[in-house]
Amino acid sequence: MTSLRLPLFPLNSVLFPGLVLPLNVFEARYRAMMRDLAERPEDERHFAVVAIRDGREVAPTAQGMPDATLPTAAGPAAGFGDDPIQAFHAVGCVADAATIREKSPGPDAGYEVLATGTTRFRLRSVDASGPYLTAEAEELEEDPGEGAGALASGVVRAFRTYQKRLAWANERTISSGQDLPADPSVLSYLVAAAAVLDVPAKQRLLEAPDTADRLRQELTLLRQESALLGKLPSLPAVDLTRQPTSPN
Repeated sequence: MTSLRLPLFPLNSVLFPGLVLPLNVFEARYRAMMRDLAERPEDERHFAVVAIRDGREVAPTAQGMPDATLPTAAGPAAGFGDDPIQAFHAVGCVADAATIREKSPGPDAGYEVLATGTTRFRLRSVDASGPYLTAEAEELEEDPGEGAGALASGVVRAFRTYQKRLAWANERTISSGQDLPADPSVLSYLVAAAAVLDVPAKQRLLEAPDTADRLRQELTLLRQESALLGKLPSLPAVDLTRQPTSPN
């Protein structure tokens, strides 16, 4: 396995390979990270994204938070306890920052970042000695598993049904001509990101040992969710192709 050492950006959501991640960066630790990344060549602006298991994406009284009367929580591990690695899920996704835009000149300026997930990794250690967290990780290869092609066909049908029922629950229309990727691995990540699931469920999909296992899980989840949607009058609108902007 390939060993990685990358800046670490914890989130209250799961990033999947191939999916777009917009970030609104305002905390000092993440501004420092983006300043460093912006100085690198465009093809080297990589950072690690992990979902938070137990902790806060934003330090409770950080700059930009509503209560300005409390002392500002500071430091790269603020909000994650004395041993940060315990606050994070073990498997995450490398992100490539295609765009890093400073909102305004000055040391306290925030950043608007647009990144894309690339490869999965397993977190081995977390270093909190610098201005922001860094991770030692091992890159995870994507194993197709057995029967991924046949499972992908079933997932496409189940996802179509799920989309229609979700659109009906939100009183929206959906284009029936949308193409889904033919590659089972790419399909599995798209469906995992698009389905309206909680973080633990999405994390289990990210951690699946191979593509076939992920598709098998998705087939079960999509059928369950479609059955549930058929019994509910309405659900909050959700974007099926992009993750929400993170308020970091």
